[in-house]
Amino acid sequence: MAGAPTRQGGRITQRDIARRAGVSQTTVSLVLTNNSEAASRIAPATRERVLQVIRETGYVADPLARSLLRRRNQILGIFTYEPVFPAGSADFYHPFLGGIEACAETLGCDLLLFTSAPVTDGTRRIFHENNRLRLADGCVLLGREIPREELTRLVREGHAIVSVGRRDDVDTDGTTPGRVPFVGADYAGATSELARRAVALGHRRIAYVGAGSGVESAVDRLDGLRAVAPDTLHERGADREPAELLAALLAAGVTAVFCEQPAVAVALSGAALARGLRVPEDLSLVGLGEEDGPGTRDLPLTRLRIPRREMGWQSVEVLTEILHGTSDNHQRLLPCALVPGQTLAPPRT
Repeated sequence: MAGAPTRQGGRITQRDIARRAGVSQTTVSLVLTNNSEAASRIAPATRERVLQVIRETGYVADPLARSLLRRRNQILGIFTYEPVFPAGSADFYHPFLGGIEACAETLGCDLLLFTSAPVTDGTRRIFHENNRLRLADGCVLLGREIPREELTRLVREGHAIVSVGRRDDVDTDGTTPGRVPFVGADYAGATSELARRAVALGHRRIAYVGAGSGVESAVDRLDGLRAVAPDTLHERGADREPAELLAALLAAGVTAVFCEQPAVAVALSGAALARGLRVPEDLSLVGLGEEDGPGTRDLPLTRLRIPRREMGWQSVEVLTEILHGTSDNHQRLLPCALVPGQTLAPPRT
């Protein structure tokens, strides 16, 4: 086991116990409650390890936190800012929902999917006249984009929420930034690593195709690329046909293209083939996300693998820690795996 746990104000915390036992704070909390079906699912060896650390440290649970826990409904909400069940988005959202469900089941919590929210200006809104947010103990938020004003209000009013995906802090009172709890993917770190690989292979003219602004995940990708290749060419590409976009990239001397959406890389690959070019011999392509459209499974694309199921699972863990008051570290970034693929190679000299 690790050395003696740290103390905050002379008092050992559940976070200290979790670190010493090598488990999550949620596991420590479940061992301490010791009266739910979920707690009984913890492996005996894990339970004994936690209890041993508790005995060694003389930890005493905060009675106020324990009483608050007993008064909760054990219902966690899920709010989605865009539909998650249509066929077009099912593949993308399924791993998140699977992780959320699996963790909630382990904790003995029920899930409540909020579906009555109206659509305003093309976006679902969590606050409306029939708002039933308070039916759940807390809520996991899903969506590529979450309206800034809604996040601000959620944080300002003290709602227990966790976003699946990194979110910038919000301004709640004009002076102090409000921290938005989230479990996100480390797009910046993963994109930087892919950029280093491209530079090591000899690529000197690199382009980024995608929004690169607005939603945090897009900003992080472009920032990660420019941290390694500051002179990266940025092409939004949204209003261009693949052949036209490819022509512009080649005219600029680009040899490696980082695509925010893998489907764009597939389209560029098809345009290159039609032009008599080969990937990666004549043009390297990199996808900065999961397979997300027709043809993406057929191209052995060098890309990122986003830890979507783990993000869903840990979002419930963080939400539980907020509800139990067992941690003040409510922002997590999880590493993305790099899929080597076959579309990144040294440029032709």
